[in-house]
Amino acid sequence: MNQSNQGQQTSEGRHEDDAALADFLASLMDYTPTIPDELVEHYLGKSGFQCPDVRLIRLVAVATQKFIADVATDALQHCKARQSAVVKDKRDKQQKDKRLILTMDDLSKSLREYGVNVKHQEYFADSPSAGLDPASREE
Repeated sequence: MNQSNQGQQTSEGRHEDDAALADFLASLMDYTPTIPDELVEHYLGKSGFQCPDVRLIRLVAVATQKFIADVATDALQHCKARQSAVVKDKRDKQQKDKRLILTMDDLSKSLREYGVNVKHQEYFADSPSAGLDPASREE
């Protein structure tokens, strides 16, 4: 008897999951994601994926939007941590400007947490060796 109850519960749980998935996919038809369908289709096409179902295209757009939002939020946390460390080092000076400045280093640290390694060129302004003669750089 116990096994039949488990089978029935599993079947009911699967039915609820299927219904929730169907509702979610149907809601994607009414949703306009931040990332346009055409852009998602372009990059999916470049990777060799073709799908005429708009719901799937929008699902990829929503997942991409979520990924970008998570990376941006993490980069903001890195930026806040970095700038609070600078403020602690310079307590003698009054900091009137409380704007946050997101650097490529903040973004790189955030992306590294998601398995994306980004190396930027030395000509970026936040590079300590930017503008130095190549012979005088200490690396």
